[in-house]
Amino acid sequence: MKNLVILGGGYGGMKILSRLLPNELPEDVSITLVDKTPYHCLKTEYYALAAGTISDQHIRVPFPEDPRLHILYGEVTDIRLDEKKIYLKDAEPLSYDDLIIGLGCEDKYHNVPGAEEFTYSIQSIEKSRETYQALNNLAPGSVVSIVGAGLSGVELASELNESRPDLKIKLFDRGNYILSAFPVRLSTYVENWFDNHGVEIVNTSNITRVEANRLYNHHEPIDSDIIVWTAGIQPCKVVREMDAEKDKQGRIILTPYHNIPNNEHVYVVGDCASLPHAPSAQLAEGQAEQIVDVLLKRWKNEELPETLPTIKLKGVLGSLGKKHGFGVVADRPITGRVARLLKSGILWMYKFHKG
Repeated sequence: MKNLVILGGGYGGMKILSRLLPNELPEDVSITLVDKTPYHCLKTEYYALAAGTISDQHIRVPFPEDPRLHILYGEVTDIRLDEKKIYLKDAEPLSYDDLIIGLGCEDKYHNVPGAEEFTYSIQSIEKSRETYQALNNLAPGSVVSIVGAGLSGVELASELNESRPDLKIKLFDRGNYILSAFPVRLSTYVENWFDNHGVEIVNTSNITRVEANRLYNHHEPIDSDIIVWTAGIQPCKVVREMDAEKDKQGRIILTPYHNIPNNEHVYVVGDCASLPHAPSAQLAEGQAEQIVDVLLKRWKNEELPETLPTIKLKGVLGSLGKKHGFGVVADRPITGRVARLLKSGILWMYKFHKG
C-alpha cells in the first residue's frame, strides 16, 4: 500500500482531498494528512476574525471523512527528502511514498528591528485569535497601527473600523497609493472609502523600527496601543530550511509538473511554491487540480502530457466592511455592493460545498 502524505490542510490540500476522495483514489494508495488544527481554516477571512465581526466557528470547515484517509494532528519540524521522512514535534517520524508540501506562509518582517516581537499578526488562526483578544480589549480612543496596505491590511482596517468605530486606525503603506497591485481606479475608490470613514492612510511610509506600543516611520516615533503587521509573507520556516532550490522569495522552484526537480515523488502546492502569480487560495486550488492529474497518471504508469494548461485566475475580490467591496473579475474592476455580494457568495459556496 502506497502512502500519500499531505502536509497542510489549506486550500491546496483540501482541493487534493476533494478530488481524490471518495472515487479517484487508487485502491493501493492511502492518504495521511498532517495539520496542526483538526479542521480546514478559511484563511482569507482571518481579518474578520481578528476584527471581531465573525466568530471562530464561521471559518472552520471539517476535513473529509474516508476510511483511506488518516489525519495526524501535529507540527512539522523537519522534511528530509534523502530519508523520505517527515519529522514531527513530540511524535514518531512519518514515512511517505509520495509527498505534497502545502504548509503555507508566515509573516515577513523585512529585517525591521522589533517587528516580530512587538506586532500582532493574522497569518494563522492562533495569531488571529490573539489579535482579536488584544483589539477587543482596547479602550475607546485607542490607536491601532496597521503596517501594510495590501489586501489583508485594507480588509482588516475596514472591518475593524466597522467593528470598533471608536478606535483611531492608521494604515501605513510604502507606496504612493494603497493597493498598488490593483488598477488605480480601485485604489482611489478604497482611499476615498477610508477618508469618509475616518481611517488615516500614511503613504510613502518606511517602518524602520518597532518597540512596545511604538513604531518608527522614517525614524519618527508614532505611539500606538496595538500594531498589526500585514506587510508581506514568506514560506514557513520548515520549507525555508529545506534542502531544495528556491527563488528570491524563498519559495521552492518546481518542474512544470509541480514536483521538485529530479524528484517526482515530492510536490509543493500553494504559498511555498515558486509560481508566476502572487500566492492566493485560488492559485493553490488550480495548482492542486494539476497535481492530482499528474499523480493519477504516474500511479497508473501513464505518460504525462508535454505541457500542462496555464492556471487561469478568475480575479480578486476584497471587502470594505460588510456592505462594500472592490475587485477585478474577468479583467474588469468592480466596486461597491456588487463586489461585496460576490465575495460573500463565493465564500458561502466554498464553505458549504466543502463541508
